[in-house]
Amino acid sequence: MSIRTDEFMRNIPILLILVIFLQPSILLADDLERHPLFKIERSKNANILQYDAQIRPDGALDKKKPVVVYWVRLAEQGQIKKLSWIQRVFAYGFKTRQDPRSDSVSLDMAVDIGQPVKVQRVNGVYRATLTIDDRLMVLERIYIRTIENGLLTKVKSIELFGWGADDDEVMYERLEPCGKSSKSFCKPRTHTEGDR
Repeated sequence: MSIRTDEFMRNIPILLILVIFLQPSILLADDLERHPLFKIERSKNANILQYDAQIRPDGALDKKKPVVVYWVRLAEQGQIKKLSWIQRVFAYGFKTRQDPRSDSVSLDMAVDIGQPVKVQRVNGVYRATLTIDDRLMVLERIYIRTIENGLLTKVKSIELFGWGADDDEVMYERLEPCGKSSKSFCKPRTHTEGDR
């Protein structure tokens, strides 16, 4: 009996190493809190893309992955799914740039909407923001209108919905393709509408 106990005691360090490598979530709990930023809706179907800020326990944005995006499959059964590589790189993903002067990040979206989406604190809460007509807009949702032509999908317009960061006034902007085969979108017209 003591031979087995001694053998077990000698193997404890090996067992601990295996637990660390095979189950890191047991020892390294994920303390990040997710805060919804904005969503993308599409005319194609009811599935949406949700963008969330990841906030550390100290209240700051996570340095490694400050923003995450994922599918919410409302057209199916509401499942949460990861984006494919093609979706991340060419359609709905983004590159993150940290602002060293403040606790904020800029998202360079895969599809060029003319400016980065900035994730920053607005009234103490992390929000996605854009500048429209020299005003700061809190971005709530993006609507992408497409034309389906067999296997090809063409984006007809992108609409930005939100409200003024200073006055809660509803804000809206419509973007249209700058060229026939472009991934860039231009601002043909901008307007604001009544109070939110």
